Amino acid sequence: MGTASYFIQMRTVITGTAIALLGFGGVWYWQSSPAVISMSSSPHETPKVILKNFSVAFTLGGHSDSVLAVAISPDGKMLATGSSDKTIKLWNIATGKELRTLVGHSDWVNSVVFSPDGKTLATGSNDKTIKLWNIATGEELHTLQGHLASVQSIALSPDGITLASGSWDQTIRLWNVATGEQIRILKEDCDVINSVAFSPNGKTLASANYFDNSINLWDLATRKQIRTLRGHSNPINSIAFSPDGQTLASGSWDKTIKLWNWVTGEEIHTLAGHTNRVESVAISQDGKTLASSSWDKTIKVWDITTGAEISNLTGHTDRVWSVAISPDGKTLTSGSFDQTIKIWLLSPGRGGGGEGRRGGGGGKELKSY
Repeated sequence: MGTASYFIQMRTVITGTAIALLGFGGVWYWQSSPAVISMSSSPHETPKVILKNFSVAFTLGGHSDSVLAVAISPDGKMLATGSSDKTIKLWNIATGKELRTLVGHSDWVNSVVFSPDGKTLATGSNDKTIKLWNIATGEELHTLQGHLASVQSIALSPDGITLASGSWDQTIRLWNVATGEQIRILKEDCDVINSVAFSPNGKTLASANYFDNSINLWDLATRKQIRTLRGHSNPINSIAFSPDGQTLASGSWDKTIKLWNWVTGEEIHTLAGHTNRVESVAISQDGKTLASSSWDKTIKVWDITTGAEISNLTGHTDRVWSVAISPDGKTLTSGSFDQTIKIWLLSPGRGGGGEGRRGGGGGKELKSY
């Protein structure tokens, strides 16, 4: 890790209900409530921890400007971050160590996505390009060119074969990941595109529009729009499918998150609680939990089934631009305009999350030694 980078590290030792966080400057002792466990009625299902409380394990610094995008690798071991400093950084989630910096874009990096096999990273930028990188070596594999304006969002198909990119040039472009060649352009009734997402079966693509506050669903076999979802009153910044493909989540400048049955077009829930624009949404792999980040400097965690807010995570000092959840649902990452990344770990306990008294509410910060 370079001299410009830093991290605040807390190693966790759990004994009973006490958690000792071993970090620079001594030991922070944290007292938390017992874990909340949901026992399955089936003997073959693993009991699940209800996500009630997160605490910060690391605050990572190294970017010299705002952190606009975060993504966690499929194995949950690596974090990728994109910044308005034009770079991408790779981090070890377990240690907080910076592994590599990828340099090549000439403008803000708006989106970062791991391939399903975890070997390739795709990045989209204001420089109108998408780049594909070999994660192991840091080598730039392809630069995908064709967009006429900034690339706001990228997504990889579940099989890793196709990449979709959404741009402010009012197009969605589909690319062959192996060759870097453009396959087709989707532009029927297209608006400025803020976000794109593949359905879990790879047959449908969702795109979030800026000016008309709507979401378009595309049948990729026919290349036609099959449905438009309307309900937000301001631009939509982020969309995400649930792993079962039944639900689509959208986050908007109108300060809300909406959950949709995208097949029928029905609005299932409106999640209200943020006091400023919602910038990013992410759904856990079990489909039960949603995380959202906002210009109000917080991350909120929600129960998808009920629409109830579970946790409110504070600690960032500026807008939180991006959020991601690890495959096992026990780690959450966030990137902010304060130029930092936070890695949050699931803590056993009830109530809201945070950094003790600095972030509020998740447990009682007792003493520093």
